[in-house]
Amino acid sequence: MALQAGDEAPDFTLADQNGKEHTLSTYQGQWVLIYFYPRDNTPGCTIEACGIRDLFPEFEAKDMAVFGISTDTVRKHANFAKKYDLPFTLLADVDQEVVNLYGVWGLKKFMGREFMGTNRRSFLIDPKGKIAKIYEKVKPVAHAEEVLVDRDALGN
Repeated sequence: MALQAGDEAPDFTLADQNGKEHTLSTYQGQWVLIYFYPRDNTPGCTIEACGIRDLFPEFEAKDMAVFGISTDTVRKHANFAKKYDLPFTLLADVDQEVVNLYGVWGLKKFMGREFMGTNRRSFLIDPKGKIAKIYEKVKPVAHAEEVLVDRDALGN
């Protein structure tokens, strides 16, 4: 069954770009943005990450943790974060456990070819650990701004 707003956010533990493990449930008490993206260093993913980077002080001011998750390795995440000076956490889901847990792994099409991969989708998690909003159709250019507006609209 697909996750919906109001559901408990499935807990997970993954390593970040520095090899440090993060467990979602330890972030209860603050807002969390989990954004799933296909691959490091691809055009849309870079635009999305840099958009969040550019507005990151506003995420911090709202006491909001940000996790970018893809199936890339810790090493690829480290290079991506360094190359674009990303101040937030990138998590490596190399075993595809979390992308499956959140239902973002699936069939994709690109240039007439079908393949399995991570769909660009985000989850805004409230301080109680519940999914406040699911972003099904993420536009990389506007995503960071959209999340900040929604965070204000949803309140404390």
